Amino acid sequence: MTLVIDARGQRCPWPSIRLARALREDHRVIEITADDPAAERELTAVAHAAGAKIARAPNGLADVYRIILPTAVNVSFTPDV
Repeated sequence: MTLVIDARGQRCPWPSIRLARALREDHRVIEITADDPAAERELTAVAHAAGAKIARAPNGLADVYRIILPTAVNVSFTPDV
């Protein structure tokens, strides 16, 4: 099941904090909609720190980021964001 997070209007680091929390809760597929220009860089850093893959799809004024976690994430991981 895909976890959908709407982070529009939230400035970084909040979208990446929400992603890190979802990864620690062991969600395997996450879609985040974010409109902060810094979101791509920060979400990518969190996804890579957890060993997940991330793809961006432009969607009007906001972008949709799809994060897929192929294996279980270590709940103690700390992203460098």
